[in-house]
Amino acid sequence: MKGIQSIFVVFALLAFACSLASAFDPSPLQDICVAINDTKHGVFVNGKFCKDPKFAVANDFFFSGLDKPGNTSNPNGSNVTTVNVDKIPGLNTLGISLVRIDYAPYGGLNPPHTHRRGTEILVVVEGTLYVGFVTSDPDNRLFTKVLYPGDVFVFPIGLIHFQFNIGKTEAVAFAGLSSQNAGVIPIAKTVFGSNPPINPDVLTKAFQLDKKVVTYLQSRFWSD
Repeated sequence: MKGIQSIFVVFALLAFACSLASAFDPSPLQDICVAINDTKHGVFVNGKFCKDPKFAVANDFFFSGLDKPGNTSNPNGSNVTTVNVDKIPGLNTLGISLVRIDYAPYGGLNPPHTHRRGTEILVVVEGTLYVGFVTSDPDNRLFTKVLYPGDVFVFPIGLIHFQFNIGKTEAVAFAGLSSQNAGVIPIAKTVFGSNPPINPDVLTKAFQLDKKVVTYLQSRFWSD
């Protein structure tokens, strides 16, 4: 357990240092900008209203719970616990956030997705993960690696990436993102589970699939 804690501490410090060096979110012009929902006494900065610094407290910069495993009893066999500005209001304008990702044994998958507002740096603390990302068109190059505890991998901002548990045991990873709210766009769910649904004719031509396959995939994601 001490080894896991040490890896996590080192990773957290590394991610924080990287965010200070080159944060994707706009840099703050004041020391703190604790997010609040009160429009009467706040100043709107970077998507949130800022609390008067005189009223900031330690809990504005605190979150507890990343020691607890997420529930992986779902079709993908994974769970992402996000710690962003919605969980720690003191993150507002600081350009950094953190996630814990749990993967079920024998194929737990964090499916192909993208973060349009942040680069991700991931460290494995338990298990074995096959990870990768794909570059932009027209090259569409695939970069992959098998990661073991202590290994670190970077997913550049905006590129489609994934993690897949190829081990026989549960896997756990932590990741830092260079945004207080990096956002996530799961590719399959976004395309086949949009609300309202995309016209099947569009997807049939785009993916060169039979229309029955497209409508089946749409029904699968709509039933989730």
